[in-house]
Amino acid sequence: MILGIASGKGGTGKTTVAANLARAYGSPAQLLDCDVEEPNDHLFLRGPVREQEIITIPVPQVDASLCDACGECSRFCQYSAIVSLRTTPIVFPELCHGCGGCALVCPQGAIGETERRIGVVETVESENVTLMQGRLDVGVALAPPLIRAAKARMRRETPAIVDAPPGTSCPVIAALRGTDFVALVTEPTPFGLHDLTLAVDMVRELRIPFGVVVNRVGIGDDRVHGYCAAEKIPVLLEIPDDRRIAEAYSVGSLIVDALPEYRGLFMSLIEKTMKLKCAEIGVSAGGYDENQA
Repeated sequence: MILGIASGKGGTGKTTVAANLARAYGSPAQLLDCDVEEPNDHLFLRGPVREQEIITIPVPQVDASLCDACGECSRFCQYSAIVSLRTTPIVFPELCHGCGGCALVCPQGAIGETERRIGVVETVESENVTLMQGRLDVGVALAPPLIRAAKARMRRETPAIVDAPPGTSCPVIAALRGTDFVALVTEPTPFGLHDLTLAVDMVRELRIPFGVVVNRVGIGDDRVHGYCAAEKIPVLLEIPDDRRIAEAYSVGSLIVDALPEYRGLFMSLIEKTMKLKCAEIGVSAGGYDENQA
């Protein structure tokens, strides 16, 4: 099963949920940190970097001796990554999405491709967890290809958790595509509720079954719970506003390690997501086989 952890805004506790959930499995599990602009799961799941792979995307390279300045490449590109004003096209690599379309439409065959580095994917071993994290290079704005590269290293036979970027933009969509279930992490505040509604609209558009995790219960009001009840959204887990959790977090400790009494909460989240996914596909929970999810 591939479980996505997402949130409509940053700072709700998404990384806290993802990292503790991965550790709570007990058996081997994978955690993919797809918040490639600022990955931070490694702060809680420490271990040696086993592998590091440079990720590149193809960008156009124009052969001026073959180009007749027809402008077909410029008209095709929706991102203005290649521009021709009746001259040899100018390439803006930082805008290129690597689709290769400009080379396909060039009637003279004047456009080839060269590789542009966008970041790295690192694999870290931390006890029962294999952490795969993308790390976008400074100055690079194109996160989805790096997210897809990180997800491509996932093993289907091992349970996986995808820690998505915050928000509802393209990188989040890239991270959540292909997941079996999504847990949306929020907090019981007006800001938390507002951004939760955006995240709910997103996963409904993607047609992925989902539920809600409410973090820091006790600091706000009950409007998030009211919204979930009205929208028939299951509340999968409630994490109380416990000072000890904040203290553990501040020194990079996992809740399930520092406060073992909370391990059961995260185990229940695993069980609930499996049952809800089974119900979604019409499989009885009693006959559930994790390798089939």
